[in-house]
Amino acid sequence: MSCGEPHETDCSEVLEHLYEFLDSEMPDVDRDKFQQHFKECSPCLEKYGLEQAVKKLVKRCCGHDDVPTDLRAKVMGRIELIRSGQAVPEHDVTAAPVTGQES
Repeated sequence: MSCGEPHETDCSEVLEHLYEFLDSEMPDVDRDKFQQHFKECSPCLEKYGLEQAVKKLVKRCCGHDDVPTDLRAKVMGRIELIRSGQAVPEHDVTAAPVTGQES
């Protein structure tokens, strides 16, 4: 998606990191660049608004479940492995370890 206009921050970069922006998981300097981009680019602003609405809906409908404390760390570790191009284990790293298997 692109509006066809040149921007300091490219539309593809904004869309690639949209959830980091939505979750406030990026440095302030990058957040400022994204906010400026949204002021200039209505297609990206529209996508941002849609994703923000979906996030709010999911939080309202599903935000009451307790999440295991170590789950976020495991998921983030898996994401980092994928981003770095390292081999990702075949087994589900987010699953609880199997103990006392019966024969």
